[in-house]
Amino acid sequence: MSKHVLIVDDSVSVRQMVEATLKSAGYTVTAAKDGLEALNLCKTKTYDFVLTDQNMPNMDGLTLIKSLRALPAHIRTPIIVLTTEASDAMKAQGRAAGATGWMVKPFDPNKLLEIAKKVMG
Repeated sequence: MSKHVLIVDDSVSVRQMVEATLKSAGYTVTAAKDGLEALNLCKTKTYDFVLTDQNMPNMDGLTLIKSLRALPAHIRTPIIVLTTEASDAMKAQGRAAGATGWMVKPFDPNKLLEIAKKVMG
């Protein structure tokens, strides 16, 4: 059974690029357009890895991470932030919220697959 990844980004083009990259490596992918949609998906399903943007309507990435860490099923789920935010202060906020790691856009597909493999074992 393939690993299931949840990608969260308000940009359709980013979701499509990330989804194509992960599917090319055999992962099953579900996409959400914002943190609120992702949180609702996570209340009924578990995922092996969550990749989320930071700046989105309805619920941002940091709020999503904090909300997921409050759900018993997602306490240990690897969560990587994929965003244009590159400041050390934002990265520190991500770590404090419970993020596993941080990637800055634009993403390198090979690096994304390397990270996915690393965090999902």
